[in-house]
Amino acid sequence: MAPSPSIPKAAFWMALSIASFLAMSVAGRATTAEINVFQVLELRSVIGLLILLPLVMASGGFAAMLTERPVAHIARNVIHYTGQVAWLYALTLIPLAVLISVEFTTPIWTAILAVGFLGERLSRPRLAAIVLGLIGVVIIVRPGMGAVNPGYVVVLGAAVCFGISVVLVKSLTRTDSVVRIIFWMLVIQSVIGLVPALYEWRNPPLELWPWIVLIAFTGMSSHFCMARALGYADATVISPMDFLRVPLSALIGWLLYHEQIDAFTAGGALLILMGNLLNLQWRGAKPAEVAVS
Repeated sequence: MAPSPSIPKAAFWMALSIASFLAMSVAGRATTAEINVFQVLELRSVIGLLILLPLVMASGGFAAMLTERPVAHIARNVIHYTGQVAWLYALTLIPLAVLISVEFTTPIWTAILAVGFLGERLSRPRLAAIVLGLIGVVIIVRPGMGAVNPGYVVVLGAAVCFGISVVLVKSLTRTDSVVRIIFWMLVIQSVIGLVPALYEWRNPPLELWPWIVLIAFTGMSSHFCMARALGYADATVISPMDFLRVPLSALIGWLLYHEQIDAFTAGGALLILMGNLLNLQWRGAKPAEVAVS
């Protein structure tokens, strides 16, 4: 039975989701400073699978996790894993707020890909949203004005991968439950990440384990809380709340890492967020679609 609409409850769950995403960013920077990206992702997947097990059992056990679309799951998770590697690597190269700002281009790439692969219509408002987002990226990266930080290119590649992943998840949700999609995400990414993780394996120091557990937990809680928020309100209400991650990321970057944000980055981020808001306005009262990323 669907819960009754409630803006306060939606805001509560969305606040927890935003807190989880921000905590995951801080934990990601702490862990990648000590161990390689592949090892971080391997530990995140394995621990995340253990955290998910109670939900798996409550959803019918392992038998209920069987899927008729294994190729789609594998394709989605190879692409998503690539995006996660790029995202964590970029986290070591560029300021946190810049990374989050460019990551918010994911809906733009999703919109472009959805036209080609899901048959969705490219309306004028959606096209305008795409153009605004792309202009925002150009303003942030500023190609031609000196050497481009490779972190910009890496996180932009991650956003494209996440956009492809969202399109594949949209397709998978037509046949598979969210728990099943997350289950196969953790299983497949544990398998494909095992060899690169073991190649340069380093036993994490004891003081790093709280950060490792935190990144595994928040990787699950961020999307669970967002899904709960979407149960109480439409995406047109919830998604603008998520944009708070950009200024909050800038604040955390300034407080913890002494990172400074220039006017170009702030202006580019504003255009990207405006593009997303325009896309949400075009969606109007359409049913919300939850992406598992």
